[in-house]
Amino acid sequence: MTSRRLIVALALSGLGLMSCDPAAGVVNKPQTPKPDTELPGTGWELVWSDEFDGPAGTLPSSEKWNPEVGGGGFGNGQFEHNTARAENASLDGEGNLAITARKERYQGNDYTSARLTTKGRFTHTYGRFEARIKLPAGRGIWPAFWLLGADIDQVDWPACGEVDIMEHRGQIPSITRGSLHGPGYSGGQNIGREHAVGGGTLQSDFHLYAVEIEPERVRFILDDTVFFEATPANLPSGAKWVYDHPFFIILNVAVGGSFVGPPDSKTVFPQTMKVDYVRVYARPAP
Repeated sequence: MTSRRLIVALALSGLGLMSCDPAAGVVNKPQTPKPDTELPGTGWELVWSDEFDGPAGTLPSSEKWNPEVGGGGFGNGQFEHNTARAENASLDGEGNLAITARKERYQGNDYTSARLTTKGRFTHTYGRFEARIKLPAGRGIWPAFWLLGADIDQVDWPACGEVDIMEHRGQIPSITRGSLHGPGYSGGQNIGREHAVGGGTLQSDFHLYAVEIEPERVRFILDDTVFFEATPANLPSGAKWVYDHPFFIILNVAVGGSFVGPPDSKTVFPQTMKVDYVRVYARPAP
């Protein structure tokens, strides 16, 4: 691209306008702005991201994501078999990752979906983990954006710690939940809070879900609202704070399970969670 065309493209991008590529003769839709190296006004600096750019049908980057394959419910009574197929997790060609739950008989299960993690690819200790997501809908649909302690293979769950940045019941369109799971406060006894979005549903548009983890403090954020903040004072007496070590990222859409219950006859399939980006920021070293 010539310098003149680059200047014009950047100007159009900054104004959020549609642009036309004369060489291709195709009008391109506005793209999500690329991440700044620093989150303005916060002091957070970008350390990792996936913007999910690429042709439709492309599998998620194997350098960044590791698909967990299998069924069994992961201890939550889920109904789906998670696969590494493009039918369940792939780029949509519009700058999004699409994780799709399907009703189909596969490997002994009645549904398929995908569960992607950065385990073995990327972990981080203190920082801001955020994703811009459009949620699926329907009873029994359970999308989530969350973190697990990287030491899970050594200490098991919940001693490793779990941070649920976003969990959503597909049958309750306006509410998300953020929570912490650790030794003595896991499962149904987690430490967390539900939060309702104003002026619509979480399924009608993209929303920003984020968590900020600092020493002895975790903040849960929906769009621009901090809706819950946890410190060791929130834990049951004698319980251990387990959020001062590296965590990896998980994106998934479950079908059924203890949090949402089973799908019913009104649940429409397929259901897709679209992820515009995932970004991780950290404080600069002193």
